[in-house]
Amino acid sequence: MFRLLFILMLMCQFLPGAVIRLYLKDGTYQRVREYEVLEDRVKFYSVERSEWEAIPLDLIDLKRTRAEQAEVEADRKANQAALAAEDRAEREAANEVSRVPYEIGVFWVNGEQLVPLKQAESKVVTNKKRSILKAISPIPIVSGKATLELDGVTAPLTVTQERPEFYFRLALPERFGIVKLKVEKDARIVEKWSMIPVSKELLQENTPVEIFRHQVADGLYKIWPQKPIEPGEYAVIEYTEGKGNTQIWDFSYLPGKKN
Repeated sequence: MFRLLFILMLMCQFLPGAVIRLYLKDGTYQRVREYEVLEDRVKFYSVERSEWEAIPLDLIDLKRTRAEQAEVEADRKANQAALAAEDRAEREAANEVSRVPYEIGVFWVNGEQLVPLKQAESKVVTNKKRSILKAISPIPIVSGKATLELDGVTAPLTVTQERPEFYFRLALPERFGIVKLKVEKDARIVEKWSMIPVSKELLQENTPVEIFRHQVADGLYKIWPQKPIEPGEYAVIEYTEGKGNTQIWDFSYLPGKKN
């Protein structure tokens, strides 16, 4: 509603026949709808008196009058351009949202295609006898130190852009980002966990990638690295800090490789 009122105000301000200030050299002005410069006088239509009048040209400050008209015209064009840009951005945003499936999850932007990432199955590996716990929500309490891992040394999906773009549709308003994974033996480490004995607080450590976040719609974000990433293993994660409920969508970055 506010935007509509703003547009109507602009239309009223810049309609043909809108009020023009016809300045005199003494600093005063006549409010006119239009004017015409003749040989020795200026003919104008007075807004206040609703009739045509004339005044000697020598008394008129045409330079100031025309300068103000130019400013008004420039403002009109700038406002029109701003409104056009806003409308274009709104249309593009609507088209962008319509492209993304409504399902919860992560989608890689591969040209004109959106490729869904499969959510990875993770496990918690403790340092004591390398015992393994299934990473379900909520995570079973672990004592001491542990790692959150994915089986295998590479992800099922390989991206080839050095700054890959993803859409992320969240189920709940949680923290999220992209992290770099560490490959060790036959697994990829997503996070290192430490449990503080007294407070039972869970500390989660990972290697975050600095990203841009652009909210496209409610619960829908577009994310991409701020800088080119190095070849290796990565994942988009969603988590609640200190809760151990990290959800993972993994991918590899290998420039030049085709899936």
